[in-house]
Amino acid sequence: MRSKTRGYIFVLLAITIFSIQDGISKHLGGAYPPVFVTMIRYWAFGLFTILLAAKMRGGIVATARTKRPVLQVIRGLLLAAQVVVVISCFAVIGLAHSQAIFSATPILIALLAMPLLGERVGWRRWTAIGAGLVGVLLILKPDSGFFDVTLLLAVLSCFLFAFYVIATRLVSRDDSSMTSFFYTGVVGAIAMTLVGPFYWTWMAPTDWVWMALVCMTSISSHYFLIRAYDMLDAAAVQPLTYLQLVYASIIGVTIYGETLSLNTIVGSVIVVASGIFTIWREHVVGRREATRE
Repeated sequence: MRSKTRGYIFVLLAITIFSIQDGISKHLGGAYPPVFVTMIRYWAFGLFTILLAAKMRGGIVATARTKRPVLQVIRGLLLAAQVVVVISCFAVIGLAHSQAIFSATPILIALLAMPLLGERVGWRRWTAIGAGLVGVLLILKPDSGFFDVTLLLAVLSCFLFAFYVIATRLVSRDDSSMTSFFYTGVVGAIAMTLVGPFYWTWMAPTDWVWMALVCMTSISSHYFLIRAYDMLDAAAVQPLTYLQLVYASIIGVTIYGETLSLNTIVGSVIVVASGIFTIWREHVVGRREATRE
């Protein structure tokens, strides 16, 4: 019980720090190229994964050993690209509105898992997926009568992360979670180092402080999330990640002066409820199939 309590504390710490990181990323993404911001962030993240791997049994060599090298590299590239798009979304669309659209990702993952992973979806999850898609349409519904094309950037982010999760599930059949985490950080850092220097921008001294905070939050949030997954099932962790939407709304409205339309609020409630139900049903079905085996 103590272990589970600590697990939930680690989840809440990770989500809170992730949200702070998002708030700072919005500021930096609005002033500097998102690719440049992502590169600096990945330098810290990549170093963290290398140091963590060095402490594991067998060291870096054992951690880096993978049966799915191509898929691991694809995973790293997908997440790096998604981070760039996310920071762009925060700067262009806004923190709260972006997170509202991002909350549909678990529903998209459930849809993609059918053709890509061969997973079967029953009528309950189909109902939740359908309701979630209605919620997404509400969030995307234009208030002015004209559709904002920039919102498609957030939809692209959802797809990138959904494919990343699908790829992660595929490699998890052969590789350990630590190996996948190692490739996530290292591949992303290498990819951004190849691209980021072309977007190099000299930052104001005060913004280097914000950048340092982004790096610190990136490392600490991932560390707490790893600890949380060591103590809790994914089904217990994932629903709590929707707190990011609440945090994003608070930060967006109070600090950046963003506004939330009624469509966004209602749509977000529908999407979050559908997502939590979808995650819960996946957990139930997974346990049932494991029991049969």
